[in-house]
Amino acid sequence: MNPGPPALDLVDETFIVVPPSTIAAAFADPAAWRRYWPDLSLQVYTDRGDKGLRWTVTGALVGTMEVWLEPVLDGTVLHYFLRATPSGPGGAPRTLAPRELRREFDRRARAAKHLALELKHVLEDGREPGIPPRSADLGTTD
Repeated sequence: MNPGPPALDLVDETFIVVPPSTIAAAFADPAAWRRYWPDLSLQVYTDRGDKGLRWTVTGALVGTMEVWLEPVLDGTVLHYFLRATPSGPGGAPRTLAPRELRREFDRRARAAKHLALELKHVLEDGREPGIPPRSADLGTTD
């Protein structure tokens, strides 16, 4: 039986002025996933290294999620995809009223952008696009 398309199909993109490997490190530790998505259980089904991760999602949602790290200019575009359906007892898909579904979509979209902007703030550490990293960032001395 085909359950149909996911109720939530969320896409977000954020440019971060660090290499993909720096962002990949932020997602490498499964303990971080619990902080980022506290109501979801994630199981990696594709580890793409510095290109990101793909997960199956269970818990409050059932579906898939992906973080794709695309090198662009002097940084990385963090692409975030969530394709999932709210779940009920036993993990079965649950249908929400249109208003509830819109609220859930907005909540998940805001959480995704908050996470991306938090990573941007921490990882960039004040560096602006087009400005070379400080020599300390490169592991060299002046």
